Amino acid sequence: MDFGWPTWREYVLSSALVLGAAAAGFAVFALASASIGRLTRRTATPWDEKILARLAPAGRALFPLLAVRICLPAARLSPHIQNVFGHLLNLLCIAAFASLLVSSIRVMCEILLSRYDLERSDNLSARKVHTQIRVLEKALLSIVSGAALAFMLMTFPGIRQIGISLLASAGIAGIILGLAAQKTIGTLLAGLQIAVTQPIRLDDVVIVEGEWGRIEEINLTYVVVRIWDLRRLVVPIQHFIDKPFQNWTRASSELLGSVFLYLDYSAPVELIRRELESITKAAPLWDGKTCNLQVTECKEQTVELRILVSAASASDAWDLRCHVRERLLEYVRKNHPESFPRFRTTLLAPGPVEAAPSH
Repeated sequence: MDFGWPTWREYVLSSALVLGAAAAGFAVFALASASIGRLTRRTATPWDEKILARLAPAGRALFPLLAVRICLPAARLSPHIQNVFGHLLNLLCIAAFASLLVSSIRVMCEILLSRYDLERSDNLSARKVHTQIRVLEKALLSIVSGAALAFMLMTFPGIRQIGISLLASAGIAGIILGLAAQKTIGTLLAGLQIAVTQPIRLDDVVIVEGEWGRIEEINLTYVVVRIWDLRRLVVPIQHFIDKPFQNWTRASSELLGSVFLYLDYSAPVELIRRELESITKAAPLWDGKTCNLQVTECKEQTVELRILVSAASASDAWDLRCHVRERLLEYVRKNHPESFPRFRTTLLAPGPVEAAPSH
């Protein structure tokens, strides 16, 4: 088969044209990048420089590819080589443009998220925004990746004909695909529902499957929970739609911590209450709102003292509970050791011994 290979002179001229076009495209990109860089250095915000740095790699590839693709018809090449080389350039241009869109989406999301700090103690609004933007970012990246792959496949004539044939039978194919992908589509819709209704947010404190942890990642199909001992619990996102779970920071990060003491009936409740007040006032973890002690139950051998203290976050509440429990036990041990649970036994004096009847 004759592919129409060019002569050596045509090969040299075509190579020079392609290389020149690539160099011209790179020069245009470098000139535009330098001009924009001078403008960004005059502004006060650092984000324009960061945007330029993040988009530079994709632009550095896209400009030369576009220049070569535009100049390719002028090269003295056979139709077969023109088609093969042009098809390859089309694929590379689509990939470079998709990479540019991906970088743009990511840097814009970073700019938006930088305005909302998750490290603050009262970060409820920040967690809302982070959750929505992260889920939206993953959805947009999936759309861009899928669209780029679709455009690449459409450049192949054989696959394009297959797509036309599938569209002709869209009714039957749609029913089959809908039934086959019902669970997958439901999972994706659940991910979008999580982003809109927000039963969970990033950094929320939750109890899932009996495990206490924080929401670390929210993806379109699954959620990663960072357990308190640094394990990761990967939960299908449908779980948070179909099953109940505890969210300790749904409306606010503030929490009440409870401590229970079981003491003897002779325990001086009022003195213990005063000691609790002095302990919590001196504790830096206490937020100054709730400090309460009540006798909540009387059992056979002990009374139950319930202590409520408040803190700004779940971690602070846990540490404050442990601190209050330790200090109160130390106080009772030193000052009122008789208040610890005791078992009482009453010894009755023996009565007079009756003489046995005589016969």
